[in-house]
Amino acid sequence: MSDLSPPAPAPSLTEFASFYLYGLTDNPYQQSTDMQHFGELYNLVIGEHGGVSLSSSFHPYQLVNPAGVTVWYAAYAQLYAQPNRADLFGAMADEQARFVVAPPASFGQFHVWPDTRLTSAENPVFSRYIPFVLPFLVRKGPAALRWDAEFAAAGGDPERIQPYLEAVTEAIRFVQPAPAFVLGFGEFDEQQPERLIEEFMSCRAMLPA
Repeated sequence: MSDLSPPAPAPSLTEFASFYLYGLTDNPYQQSTDMQHFGELYNLVIGEHGGVSLSSSFHPYQLVNPAGVTVWYAAYAQLYAQPNRADLFGAMADEQARFVVAPPASFGQFHVWPDTRLTSAENPVFSRYIPFVLPFLVRKGPAALRWDAEFAAAGGDPERIQPYLEAVTEAIRFVQPAPAFVLGFGEFDEQQPERLIEEFMSCRAMLPA
């Protein structure tokens, strides 16, 4: 009699981290079907970790819908809904597999959070330099993220890290063409979403009036 072991359960969302690139653009909500370039961007920013790229950039006020669901959770739910989800999630852990998912069209709608500092009414500069975010859902692991490793290697020297930042900005061109540029990288905290707003506010003084 053959051993019919039950399939391994899919991991919970707590086994993933919600990361993002953030920057400024003239059109924050743009999509691409270029899987190769999404893979190259993922490798450049995340490195040797399995996970998911979302095939869209967003304004921060598109990242959480009125029901409180984030685009990262939506990406996880799309993979979880697949009949072969155990294989998909297992490949992320065992082979550092990377996938690309298209978020539901409902995330194209703006939902202004209680933190309104990125609205043009409150800060007119953000009507000309518009915030954008590129999300990544990453399976947690012991290895350092590529972004963190590059910054550690630069030792805090702005000149040494500049070529890497320029490479990342160039790598987003397929989904965020010029004049968009990358400001930084962070992890989204559902309990403190205002931290994402702070990333942009910390750069506000540098933007021409």
